[in-house]
Amino acid sequence: MVKESAREWCVVDLLKTTTDFFAAKEVDEPRMSAELLLAHLFGEDRLWLYLNHNRPVSGSELDEFRGLCRDRLDGRPVQYIIGEQFFYGKPFVVDERVLIPRPETELLVEHAAEFLTARKPVNPECRLLDIGTGSGCIAVTLAGLFPYLEVTALDRSEDALDVARGNARKQGVLDRILFFQADMFDPDLVSRFSSPFDVIVSNPPYIPECEWDGLQKEVRGFEPKDALITPDGSDAYLAICRTAASILKPGGALCLEIHAEGAEMVRSIMASEHFGSISVLKDYSGFDRIVSGTFG
Repeated sequence: MVKESAREWCVVDLLKTTTDFFAAKEVDEPRMSAELLLAHLFGEDRLWLYLNHNRPVSGSELDEFRGLCRDRLDGRPVQYIIGEQFFYGKPFVVDERVLIPRPETELLVEHAAEFLTARKPVNPECRLLDIGTGSGCIAVTLAGLFPYLEVTALDRSEDALDVARGNARKQGVLDRILFFQADMFDPDLVSRFSSPFDVIVSNPPYIPECEWDGLQKEVRGFEPKDALITPDGSDAYLAICRTAASILKPGGALCLEIHAEGAEMVRSIMASEHFGSISVLKDYSGFDRIVSGTFG
């Protein structure tokens, strides 16, 4: 950013200058980054910036904004700087304790919702399990969409569960989600469930360890590695499918987000655990992203 203390800035000038500066520094999505940081500074949304484009920026505001921009230049994701990411149209609190929800994961929610909608006439009080809930974006969103749904959200990180509980509280569904700490790789995990589930969803760690060094610095430097990486990319799917085969009701559904090149591997694992009607859905970019199937 330009550091001219004597210059008088307004919103539109500061936005343009910051966008150009970020672009020159090869910051990802420079305009979006500038808009989100500036909107956060004022405690408003991005539309407000354009409705108030001539609003003067004070010296103290400019100093604070420069600090936000320095964080972005250091590679810290915008979502962690402002503490928020929108998912399925609603704001979720995020920080370095959890992954940043991605738009692709909304497809997982939509696909699980299809199963829940189809199952409602048979069982109006459905039970859903979210394995590796992280920020809670999947569990909280589905609880909001289906008032009758009984949701269980599992994560091995108590820090992540704290974030998820906060998001559930913020969106008014805390009393309808059971949060508990457990490891998806625990061989005794099945014994911790007293009743079977209608639907199990998961966006598990699926990036092979060998790909870690090639990820963006925003990911490597700030997002929780344990929520992203497994030794070979298949470990979590093996554990989840084996667990799901023991705790799903007959005809219950398992919906998984996958690595863009992992569809056949996950399909094979699910088939080996006696899942049928296995389907693969593509994301907005045309990559395989969701694999689902029914048990029994």
